[in-house]
This record gives sequence, structure tokens and C-alpha cells, in this order.
Amino acid sequence: MFSIPKLPTTSLTSAILLCATASLRAANPVAAGQSVSKPDLLLIMPDQMRGDCLSILGHPAVHTPNLDQLARQGALFYRAYCTVPSCIAARSALLTGRFPQSTGVVGFAAKPITVPTFPEVLDAAGYATVLVGRNMHQVAASKTCGYQQQVLGSTYLGGDAYDLDLQQSAPESGGILKVVRQLRLNCNGWRAKPWPLADDLHPTAWVVSQSRKIVAAAALTRPLFLTASFYAPHPPLFPPAKYFDAYLKADLPKPAQGDWVKWDELSPMGDRQGHRVRMEGETLRAAQAGYFGLIEHLDQQIGALVEDFKARSEKAGRSWVIVVTSDHGEMLGDHGYFRKCEPFEGSTRIPFIVAASPGLGFKPSCRSSQPVCLEDVMPTLLELAGTPSPARIDGVSLVPVLRGEDRVIRKWLHMEHATCYSRQQAFHALTDGHYKYIWRPFDGTEHLFDLDADPREERDLVMVTAQGKTLKSWRARLVQRLAGRPEGFSDGAQLIPGRPYPALHETPSGT
Repeated sequence: MFSIPKLPTTSLTSAILLCATASLRAANPVAAGQSVSKPDLLLIMPDQMRGDCLSILGHPAVHTPNLDQLARQGALFYRAYCTVPSCIAARSALLTGRFPQSTGVVGFAAKPITVPTFPEVLDAAGYATVLVGRNMHQVAASKTCGYQQQVLGSTYLGGDAYDLDLQQSAPESGGILKVVRQLRLNCNGWRAKPWPLADDLHPTAWVVSQSRKIVAAAALTRPLFLTASFYAPHPPLFPPAKYFDAYLKADLPKPAQGDWVKWDELSPMGDRQGHRVRMEGETLRAAQAGYFGLIEHLDQQIGALVEDFKARSEKAGRSWVIVVTSDHGEMLGDHGYFRKCEPFEGSTRIPFIVAASPGLGFKPSCRSSQPVCLEDVMPTLLELAGTPSPARIDGVSLVPVLRGEDRVIRKWLHMEHATCYSRQQAFHALTDGHYKYIWRPFDGTEHLFDLDADPREERDLVMVTAQGKTLKSWRARLVQRLAGRPEGFSDGAQLIPGRPYPALHETPSGT
């Protein structure tokens, strides 16, 4: 049973929502029992959430009962990945259904999106399209990416709807930027503190309250596509004290420690905000408590939104679909890394849940180890909406699998990221959901992992003689995949390390 907390009410929020929902209202509701073909669609999108942080997957600490319930109602893809694990590039892949190799956005950089996005396609198909919370991180030339209404809130910008609302509700706070600064936190750091204000003023609670108001205001005569976009569990790590304190006292898992990591070369943790560091002691415990606390708080909050969304669809006589995913993960100390942009599971693996009302014929409690990705959201939702996908997309509709068909989605998935925090960080990786092969284009370093036997990637198989044939076959796949790339990573016969790897590359004309 989902609990429904009391909604905060402020005059500024009401004013924002009045403008944001004006075009969504209609005079005549749908008559009781009327059948409506296009389902309502809800995308719940945390930021920087690891794919293993679900209690239904047996995480040793995190509690996510509401997300678990959605997974029982539909499908949980537990080998879901971000093909380019940083926020800007990942959201480009999500919106366009195209791999980074197709868009040319292969790292932490942006360029205007000039191809149809799936919110644009849904808009053209008659949907009301609304984004609440964290923006999609695109350049101004991309405009709204198809969202007719946006009620934006973040933790790193002053003057957006959330910041203005916070200043009105808690004038003494000085706004979100001052709150973060006074806590000595930042948007990329591992320091963690409890949220210092009332819980209903937390950015996660705010996104849920605004999303619920959108659901209540949207006309029943139009199908709704709502994106509830959260900043949590991305730093700043400041969950409400209830969650932070509970995890500080909990038995927390140790970070993964790969047998290839040169631990003596890593600097101890401190206030230095780097991505390569030996996380340990009380600072590690606080970072984990902040991160896990944000996830459990988010899970608790979304219960009311899910119930409201389902109730609205049922009142309209319309089916509903709920997708939960994230742009990328968080290393959280695994193998001596913090943040993202890495090929390892903590960074690339993401949650991916698709649930729907019974009338859509989904197989309940479906579990899949096939490699899926953010690019698959677009064709999946468009098929469920009865709307054709654009001709040139790389994502694959998951609808057959959702309905219980024994269908191969893809044989393997390619992931990559250009230089970001350091030159050595760049990578290409392939996985079929069972093995993962990694190649570092800076110096040609390779890794090979058996994900079934070693899900934490702690035993590198590159030097295991018995795995030589497997290593060679994965290397050959990457040679073919990268052939013809403008960076010159492959000549079609072998991989070539040491090539420049900018975050943007040119794509062929017309693609």
C-alpha cells in the first residue's frame, strides 16, 4: 500500500502550476467507462542512480518497496546500461533513441538536437507532454525537446521554479544555492549532511508535489506524458535526517575492489574533489548514507505520485505505463572511483523498470538479463502509444519482451565515453549481459569480466589463459564496431590506442 503524504502549499507554487497547467485543462471530462486507446505515460527518472540499488535485487542496505512493487507489476531489466555515462550525453541518447556513435555526442558535451525527440513525437500524436524537475541538460538551441510545459527545479541553479518556491516558503534559507554552500556541499562531491530544512521543502518532495498537481490538473480527454525528473541521488548528498541517520547506523556494503587496481597509488579521501580516490572510513560511510538515504527517500515519495497517476488513468478509462530509469550510475568508491564516466557496473548500469495496467498484457514479474539501454525507451513508449518511431533510431522496442515473448533484443551493447575527468578515463566497452569487455583507448588497456560469476567485476580475466579465445572474440567485435569512426580507433583489423577522443564528433550528413 502506497502512503500519500500531505502536499505542501505555497502561493508561488500555485502561481507556477497555474501557468504550467493552463494548456492541460479541459472543460469536459471523459465519460465514465469510455475506452481510450492511447495510454498515459509516466517516466520517473532519478539522476545518477546505480542499477543495483533496488532491494528487490537483494541490495544489502537500500530499501525501495515502491520501486520493487512496480517491478513486480511489470518487467525488471537487471542488465540495463547507459551507453555514455554522463548526464548531457545520456539524456541526448534517451531523447533521440540514438547511440552516441550515431549522434556524435560521445562524452560530456552537448550540441543542438536536430532529430525528432520522443516527447516531440508524442506531442504530435496528441499527448500533453510535461517535464517536472531536473531539465534534460540540452543546449538552448534544442529548445524544449518536445515538452509543452516545464516546471523546472534543480540543486545547482538559482532562479528556477524550485529555488523561487524555496525562497518563498523558507525565506531564511536564502535559496537552494545558499543551503548547499552553508552545508559545505557541492554538486559533484562526496561530503554528505542531513537536509537542514523541513522535509516537504526537499527538492525530491518538491518534484513529487508538482508532478501530482500536474496529474490532477491535466485534462482527462488527452493522454498525458509526464516526466518526473529528480536530481537525487546525485550530489549534493543531503537526504532528510531520518534517512541519513538510519544509514549511518546500518551495516553498509564495502566498495568493490578489483584485483587489477593499484590501491597504493590512490590518494586518501579528503576535501579534494577528484574522481580517482581511495574511499574509506567515516567519510565513505557518510557518502554511502547520503546516497542510499536519497534513494530511499525518493522511493518513499514516489508512492503517492504512482497512485495518483494510476487513478487518473482509470478515471479516464485509459491504460497507464510507468517507466523508471536513470541517466547513469555512481561509482561510490568501487575500484577507487567516485562519480561516473567509467565502464564499470557502478557507473554504466542503471535501473530499468517498465510496469503497466493489466489491459496492456504485460507479463508480471518479468526478469530479463538481456542488455537494454536508454535508447530503448523511445521505441518502447511510442509503440505502446500506437505511434511509429522515426526511421533512424538505434533503440529497440521492448514491447514483445514485456508481453512475455522469447525475443532477442540485441546480441551485445556498445558503451563509451570520451575524456572527462582525466585522459585515462576514456573507454569503449561491450556487453551481452553475461560478459563485459573494456578497452581504454588512451593506452590500450583491456579488461574482461564474467558478470554472472563476478557481478562486482573484481576478477579481471584478461590474463587468464583459459579465457584467451573469449577475449579475442570480444576484441574482434570492437574492432568492427569502431571501424570508420573519425577518431581512428580501428583500421578494421586491430584497435589503435593513443588517438584523440573529443566529446563531440561529426556524424555523416543527414543522420
